[in-house]
Amino acid sequence: MRDKTTELIHHDYLPPAGFAAPQPGVHKASTVIFPNVAAMRARDWRYKDGYTYGLHGTPTTFLLEERIATLEGGTQCVLVPSGLAAIANVGLALLSAGDEVLIPDNAYGPNKALAEGELKNFGISHQLYDAMDPGDLQAKISSKTRLVWLEAPGSVTMEFPDLPELVRICRQAGVVCALDNTWGAGLAFNAFDLLPGNGETLGVDISAHALTKYPSGGGDVLMGSIVTREEALHLKIKLAHMRLGFGVGANDVEAVLRSLPSIGLRYRAHDVASRELARWLQTQPQIARVLHPAIEGSPGHAHWRALCGANGLAAGLFSVVFDARYSSSQVDAFCDALKLFKLGYSWGGPMSLVVPYDIPSMRPSGLWSGQGVLVRFSVGFEAEGDLRADIASALNILA
Repeated sequence: MRDKTTELIHHDYLPPAGFAAPQPGVHKASTVIFPNVAAMRARDWRYKDGYTYGLHGTPTTFLLEERIATLEGGTQCVLVPSGLAAIANVGLALLSAGDEVLIPDNAYGPNKALAEGELKNFGISHQLYDAMDPGDLQAKISSKTRLVWLEAPGSVTMEFPDLPELVRICRQAGVVCALDNTWGAGLAFNAFDLLPGNGETLGVDISAHALTKYPSGGGDVLMGSIVTREEALHLKIKLAHMRLGFGVGANDVEAVLRSLPSIGLRYRAHDVASRELARWLQTQPQIARVLHPAIEGSPGHAHWRALCGANGLAAGLFSVVFDARYSSSQVDAFCDALKLFKLGYSWGGPMSLVVPYDIPSMRPSGLWSGQGVLVRFSVGFEAEGDLRADIASALNILA
């Protein structure tokens, strides 16, 4: 007679098959059990035809990977602990000592910091290029260039580049191009098919995505993804993923899987409200410029319109530049006076957020010298009228 503890660990009851529900089951594991030694030796962790260890995939993580690949128009996906982890995974998979990576000068700040820190320490050089000038990218690609990062729109300052032209330049040079696609989220445009219907196949090689933002949608999950179409490229990324020991928690995967079916509705709601607020802020005397790709006059608006369509999507982010007569401390006071817009980083959740930025310190080109202070708004799901009233009240302190 076995001990009760042994019986509980090795209980022979299995629930009947055939259970189905709107939400998928959640599988948690480090150890994966094999039926025999032959199966243990036969399984290959690189592929989704079986399970080897929790870090290499469970039914739950495989399911989210496949759905994210579908969302973005790719065929393979790996999950990582954050959007920045996705950027790091790509760089460490594709770059070696002596190689060079090119990064937009308006890219996500931690991408540039990674290049200036760890990549430099590994003997990998980098250059910044002007994403709004395809000729600058073309001039900076050299025999050492192995990777070009793209971002649409630029981080914080929201310039929208001529993405198809930048990809063409990379194609002609035979250089891998990777897009930080967190803003587009697989909804504003298809990163792997930038010119649908015109007979030309043109797309990025890699899409990196902070699932923390729109796919999660709750402001309570950290996760990223890397999507590809080419199998050999995917395997390079997956090998680095394994060696780095990246993994994601099952409960976080569950949260994203639960939110994913509503991403289209949520993205459009963010978009509609942000455009209304951005257009209204254009009429306010305290504001010198509104930076929103879908608003005429914003840098790169024509590129956004060409890629996403006149009635296309444009997420829930925009920035404003205050009139130069207002000091940084005055703009800080405006941000502090907001009640519904909370001070906090990230975006894509239900709560509206605001962050003031010191753009001259972030952009090396000097183009922002002498301009007013920039503030970025991330619009959540509060009523647009309430958000407008909140901003109007805070603007009154600048009068």
